[in-house]
Amino acid sequence: MKGLPEERAAELGRYIVENRATVRGAAKKFGVSKSTVHKDVSERLKRLNPTLYQEVKKVLEQNKNERHIRGGQATKYKYEEMHHRESGSAETGEKEPA
Repeated sequence: MKGLPEERAAELGRYIVENRATVRGAAKKFGVSKSTVHKDVSERLKRLNPTLYQEVKKVLEQNKNERHIRGGQATKYKYEEMHHRESGSAETGEKEPA
């Protein structure tokens, strides 16, 4: 969604708050860059709708505080999956290609 920057900023803000979305997730959903999302919600939205800006700021701050947890979970799942594939191959005596 390209559209007018002011309209886009408001839509991005509402989407982030309603879905507890990350900047990356909002960028993907709206087909814009992470830089555009960040500029829209941190500069434009602050000027256009200070109340919504404060709500968005809280969500993004929470996401920032939790990112190390999500990163750790992603790493855990990655290695669990790798271990699962390797142990599954051991039963047949073959290794799956990497």
